[in-house]
Amino acid sequence: MVSQTSETDIQVTFRDKTPVIHLPARFTVSQAELFKSTCQKLFQSENTTGKMIIDFSHTNFIDSCGIGSLVTNLKIAREKNIEFVLSGVNSLVMGVFSLTGLDQVLIIEQSPPSEVKDKSNSKSEENQLPVTHPSIKSWVKRLIDIVGALVGLLITGILLIPIAIFIKLDSPGPIFFGQIRCGWMGKNFRMWKFRSMCINAEQLKSKIKNQAQGAIFKNENDPRVTKVGNFLRRKSLDELPQFWNVLKGDMSLVGTRPPTPDEVERYEVPQWQRLDVKPGMTGEWQV
Repeated sequence: MVSQTSETDIQVTFRDKTPVIHLPARFTVSQAELFKSTCQKLFQSENTTGKMIIDFSHTNFIDSCGIGSLVTNLKIAREKNIEFVLSGVNSLVMGVFSLTGLDQVLIIEQSPPSEVKDKSNSKSEENQLPVTHPSIKSWVKRLIDIVGALVGLLITGILLIPIAIFIKLDSPGPIFFGQIRCGWMGKNFRMWKFRSMCINAEQLKSKIKNQAQGAIFKNENDPRVTKVGNFLRRKSLDELPQFWNVLKGDMSLVGTRPPTPDEVERYEVPQWQRLDVKPGMTGEWQV
């Protein structure tokens, strides 16, 4: 039996030589960093063979950093052929896994691996998503987003025909370009723009030099950008279709830059905090 896990402690026990990592009540950035280092030590240990159990029976809050540390360690476990099993997951945490699609890739057992009883407040068992930032539950911000999106879509409708004509005349292919981006808590969504590149831009990406550091890809003189696309980008007109993403709730008018899945894969645990809020059409990075 294990003593009740505190808000910050991460305990490791063994059951039939299988390591069991007991997570705390709140699985956020500091706990996620500790969890990552704990898993790395176990991965390097000769005693860790075949299986590792992550006990969620005390956990009633998880943010994007917690998600990020799980994803990182899941990849390492697969590389080492170690079964990475989650146990004792309550409905709140399961709701987050469903939102991000992790419920489809994680092995989740419903029964806890120990006799530890979950003494968390019963409200945490309700199928609610965590409030990782005040803006997530702000009805005022959501109302502003909806009104702004409707006005933006009206403007987009007025400019749609002339922009579409110029795009078609300059480069054959579709008018719109949709790309998978990561939103709140890492949830994937398709972000829309007016197409500003040639139609085989993604295939040519590997041949273009990345002038940015880290996971972000950027080139000031990207040859894939068309003449009309360059104009649309300079005037930020290519982003007008994103008002549809704002209306749907995938994005906000103001927020962080929406990263691609490739960028998120390179994130360190603290960087996952960027996904604690909805991405925005404008923000510090975009400006």
